[in-house]
Amino acid sequence: MTRVHLDSAERRRRLVRRHRLGLAAGAESLAEAAESMVGLHASDPTSVFLAARARIPGVTIHDIEHELYEARTVLRVHGMRRTLFVEPPDLAVVIRAACSEPIARSERRRLVGFLETAQPERDATALLAQVEADTLAALDQLGAASASELTKAVPSLREQFAFGEGKRYAGTFGLSTRLLFLLAAEWKIIRARPRGSWVSGQYRWTRLEAWAPELPPIPAPETARRALVERWLSTFGPAAERDLAWWTGLPLGHVRAALAALDVATVRLDEGDGLALAADLEPTPTSAPAAFLLPGLDPTPMGWKVRDWFLGPHGGALFDTNGNIGPSVWWDGAIVGGWGQRADGSVVVRMLEDVGHEGVGACETAAAALSDWFGGVRISPRFPTPLQRTLAE
Repeated sequence: MTRVHLDSAERRRRLVRRHRLGLAAGAESLAEAAESMVGLHASDPTSVFLAARARIPGVTIHDIEHELYEARTVLRVHGMRRTLFVEPPDLAVVIRAACSEPIARSERRRLVGFLETAQPERDATALLAQVEADTLAALDQLGAASASELTKAVPSLREQFAFGEGKRYAGTFGLSTRLLFLLAAEWKIIRARPRGSWVSGQYRWTRLEAWAPELPPIPAPETARRALVERWLSTFGPAAERDLAWWTGLPLGHVRAALAALDVATVRLDEGDGLALAADLEPTPTSAPAAFLLPGLDPTPMGWKVRDWFLGPHGGALFDTNGNIGPSVWWDGAIVGGWGQRADGSVVVRMLEDVGHEGVGACETAAAALSDWFGGVRISPRFPTPLQRTLAE
């Protein structure tokens, strides 16, 4: 039987439409944008705002903050690949069952192991339980508190522990950072409003049950993994199995079991075999080329492990050494350059290939619109890339 061929041009058309990047396909809210993308990356606080702006026509910083901190239509959760995402509650509980709970179990074992190695004379499990109880009690009393405020309220959080003694990588770690990550992965606490503006990463922490008291029921792990794989394929498919395994961070056996439970078709991609939902093989209508600027860690370029079909030869300029993408410029569903900010906050683009007069003009117009949206605010991407460093000079 001849396999359906979904070429790179078709994949780029799908990317623009399904990732809500054209005005006609734009989302109406932060929750809708996050739902469409199976989550927005949130490791860099500014990436949430800029990823939302790229997908919600006319959205303001106030609109996004309202959804994040007042309406609370989305939650910041640790999910795929231990990464922080913004997710609507119905998707957050799926990610909790599929990804967060295994991460939490692994992190607790890891932290206990660190403590046992650092101070073998102490009962690591009892120590961790006591500090955890004290931290949660402090949050019950304070309501919400930053890490620095919590370390004042819970002195044991300030403890430093040595690791790697005698090794090249020897050093110390603070209990507060690791414990707060663990409690967040276990869904006991959650990031609330930061201490500063929308560009600040100094979050306050609060009890999850106080922040979001009515969450949907948590599905069984197998059900959650199947739902997560189906959602990813509907947004990012067609794609190779290795893309799916990388994006979810799940063991390959779990990925294949989820795929086996779905009606999935093997299709031909330009670079080899891929997977798509069997009911999702129809071609995407063409539309006029559009320019858009995406932030560092945007979920679109971070959605696949194999990216040549939209990235071309530009990976060295736009990705850091750890695989994090910086700010990117897109034209007609493909990356064609990068962007950065001058000292005065204005946005400047650097084209990495010839896209013609129309393409350059559209990209420069998009940069001017983003400059206006920033309103003089200057951001510093958490993971600077070679091109971004050059543009910031």
